Amino acid sequence: MARPAGRAAGARCYHARLPMRPDSASMTSSDAGSAAAPGAPGTAPTLPVADPHSLRVVARHYENFPVASWLVPRRLRPAVRAVYAFARAADDFADEPEYDGRRLALLDGWETALQGAFAGEARHPIFVALAGAIRRHDLPRQPFFDLLAAFRRDAVTPRTPDWPALLDYCRLSADPIGRIVLHLFGHHDAERLALSDRICTGLQLANHWQDLAIDARRGRFYAPADLIARHGLDETALASGPPAGAARALMRDLVDRTRPYFAEGRALCDRVPGRLRYELRLTWLGGARILDRIDAVGGDVWNQRPRIGAADSARLAWGALRWRA
Repeated sequence: MARPAGRAAGARCYHARLPMRPDSASMTSSDAGSAAAPGAPGTAPTLPVADPHSLRVVARHYENFPVASWLVPRRLRPAVRAVYAFARAADDFADEPEYDGRRLALLDGWETALQGAFAGEARHPIFVALAGAIRRHDLPRQPFFDLLAAFRRDAVTPRTPDWPALLDYCRLSADPIGRIVLHLFGHHDAERLALSDRICTGLQLANHWQDLAIDARRGRFYAPADLIARHGLDETALASGPPAGAARALMRDLVDRTRPYFAEGRALCDRVPGRLRYELRLTWLGGARILDRIDAVGGDVWNQRPRIGAADSARLAWGALRWRA
């Protein structure tokens, strides 16, 4: 996924965006373990060991929004970290250079381990933590398998033909995370799930445009091919640094197409109770801030990668506090 992507993002949504950041360390072999056979014989780690493992994965990666912050009730944080660690590792398998040539095999192993976690059988520390979360919170299966479908698409399909194809990718790569988070907080109604999907898609798209130049240099193109051509650009230009006017026009088009997803999902931030409301506000504001940063540099993500920095923290916190419905 786009590097974060994260590739949550993440997409990287909410507490566990999939997309991984390009300036983040990828999952190390000691973190991922023997991913091709994560259920191999051996002594399974206990939950007290497995959860700190997931915590290390969370701490290692930069995101545009908080992951399992203090705004998440303590009882839910281990589950959030486990979901993030599962997705982060699988995303690395799909994206990172060290896994080239064995991506699908690793993802197949990850799916086998996921099936085991839902059956209550796990040995790899990430899946021990995830199995505990599944058991305690009755997590739904489909979002996890949707995520793996997105990672497989990343592993074999480096190009996006058009906007509908991109939205379908976001449906698999980003929306499931928001649905898992809402489930953890006890929200299952269709209205809030739909609003969540809009925010998560917006976050994933913002991540893609934030990392457009980095992904292009790696041979990965989330910007739809028909839009690239419409602005007089091609893949070579995107990878090397396109003419300024064409670049600005493309980025303006992409950002303008993305903002409505934030606008349409914004109401969710007022339709959940408690601290989750502030967590979602911070998440929403962080994604919108990335779009503002892209605009602020005139769309030139080739020379300056927009990102959320320390100076933005107070501004985002203030925005969450003075939020108006």
